[in-house]
Amino acid sequence: MFKATIMYPPTPSGRFDMSYYIEKHMPMVKSKIGASCVGFTVESGIAGGAPGSAAPYVAIGALLFESIEVFGAVMAAHGGEIMADIANYTDSQPVMQISEVKVG
Repeated sequence: MFKATIMYPPTPSGRFDMSYYIEKHMPMVKSKIGASCVGFTVESGIAGGAPGSAAPYVAIGALLFESIEVFGAVMAAHGGEIMADIANYTDSQPVMQISEVKVG
């Protein structure tokens, strides 16, 4: 299994529409991946590791999928549309990591 983790660092404006991200963006991305997408998670950052510190990310989204090739094909075909939608919920520049899940 593979996982695409998308992390959103805070911005000076603090703009992140969590409702839009949960209700529209992530389901749209999941639908583009199709049956290979076995689920997704959304997290809202509340704190950093040190007491009283701010969270390093305001939000983290993750998509779980069975085939890295399918994910690559989806991003090749729909990446522009997916990336363009980011402006609808944040002005943060997301950081993405693709991982192979070893234990789940």
